[in-house]
Amino acid sequence: MNEEVKMFCYQCEQTKGGTGCTTQGVCGKDPITATLQDLLIYATEGIAQYAHRARRLGATDRDVNLFTVEALFSTITNVNFDPERLKGLLSRAADLKARAQKIYLDACQNQGVQPETLSGPANWTPAPDIDGLVAQGKRVGIVSRHERFGDEKADLMDLILFGLKGAAAYADHAAILGKEDDRLYARFHELLDYLTRDRFDTQELLTNALAVGELNLYVTELLDRANTSAYGDPVPTRVRVTPVRGKAICVSGHDLRDLAALLAQTKDKNINIYTHGEMLPAHGYPKLKAYKHLVGNYGSAWQNQQKEFPLFPGAILMTTNCIQRPQESYKDRIFTSGLVAWPGVRHVTRDDFSPVIEAALAQPGFVTEGVEHYITVGFGRNTLLSKVDEITELIQSQRLRHIFLIGGCDGAKPGRNYYTQFAQLVPNDCLILTLACGKYRFNKLEFGTIENLPRLWDVGQCNDSYSAIQFIVALSKSLGVNPNELPLSLILSWYEQKAVAVLLTLLYLGIKNIHLGPSLPAFLTPGIVQILVDKFNLTPISTPAEDLKAILD
Repeated sequence: MNEEVKMFCYQCEQTKGGTGCTTQGVCGKDPITATLQDLLIYATEGIAQYAHRARRLGATDRDVNLFTVEALFSTITNVNFDPERLKGLLSRAADLKARAQKIYLDACQNQGVQPETLSGPANWTPAPDIDGLVAQGKRVGIVSRHERFGDEKADLMDLILFGLKGAAAYADHAAILGKEDDRLYARFHELLDYLTRDRFDTQELLTNALAVGELNLYVTELLDRANTSAYGDPVPTRVRVTPVRGKAICVSGHDLRDLAALLAQTKDKNINIYTHGEMLPAHGYPKLKAYKHLVGNYGSAWQNQQKEFPLFPGAILMTTNCIQRPQESYKDRIFTSGLVAWPGVRHVTRDDFSPVIEAALAQPGFVTEGVEHYITVGFGRNTLLSKVDEITELIQSQRLRHIFLIGGCDGAKPGRNYYTQFAQLVPNDCLILTLACGKYRFNKLEFGTIENLPRLWDVGQCNDSYSAIQFIVALSKSLGVNPNELPLSLILSWYEQKAVAVLLTLLYLGIKNIHLGPSLPAFLTPGIVQILVDKFNLTPISTPAEDLKAILD
């Protein structure tokens, strides 16, 4: 490059200074990668302009649909850090935009409709090299939106966009397992098309942000069906969190299908499989835990991998998002799959994990046994709903005072010990539900029981937010109250765009009094934050003791 490339990214909670990364992403994303991701979003909006109009005329295309969610997912924090892979995606985007355009024009001709003359992303054509693509991306990124529309409207546009990215991740997971719904793709295209307009109204932007929440609710329902139909309904399961002697592979990320494929390919090879990060809940699925060499969970949440992976004596497989810059000490034995990419890291597919297996066999594995220690996972949707009557009786008899859902994303920025301290302060006559990797702040602590029930229930991944929502809805019906009248509080941490999608779903459902931290999104102006506070009583966290007292008093 002949000139220094700058960037602007504020889509994650750890963004520099709480305002935005401008020279290098805190996540490790360099300016070229960031700018190419901005351009990929722009290109995908162009695809959506044609796909949305074609669908209104009865024409749709599966490749266009799938690429839309894959492209959005590829721009989520900690997924794709490889400019060459992004260049390939942009080339594919150009091809599919041309296909979507032809589908639209053919549909117009078939129905005798005059085609619209589209502008903006619909007219984008890719530059021939990365330098040119970067130049294009710099003209259509976040900064350009702020210059064109002003901070308040640009922030709301990004709230919609980041929520769509999160929902796309869940839609991609469902599609991989064979569950798709064209109505969902229609909403993705409609909302992406909306973001290409020339003028915006603040109230309409807020309405469409909640529409993203509605979309995400249906996407997570589809994902729930995809996971449970493939691997059975999760059941409470004890998981070992200390090493077992033998060769080893560690699987991180979120992709259950990749884990299932690896388990099948390593059967009878004397290799133990460990989950890491958000893969921990996999142990609760009957068809996955049936593999006896799925022996336990290694380490903790995603942000600790640079400390934990050097100590893991085997191969490492990163599925979906959460990869950090690999250290040299393990770069030759870490692999990516799916949409994950890091320059210089070998990419594999679930059809053939032999490179991962060979790397594991070449490593020493664990040569000694760790002291046995277990935690419990597997409180999925069916298990939660089966406990509604019992929980209802405990609440009505005043033997259960309150339920706290303490969960969300974990991260490295200071302040997240709040969630550990909060969980430890929760009184013994209260129940704790948790999900996503935020659970690692306290899931190895002992919380005891309440009326023969464990006080800590691990609902699963961030992908399993639908289970928690169904529990809230069922419990409110059982008690005959509005969900906001339940003795239940949401204490949520966020990091990336899937958490944004879940938050928008909760707001769409009218859930109020959410405590959110460790900081509020940098992409929300004070005015927008005030609207959310006034309408939903969205509350920034303060201190564990103060927040707990305010909730229980």
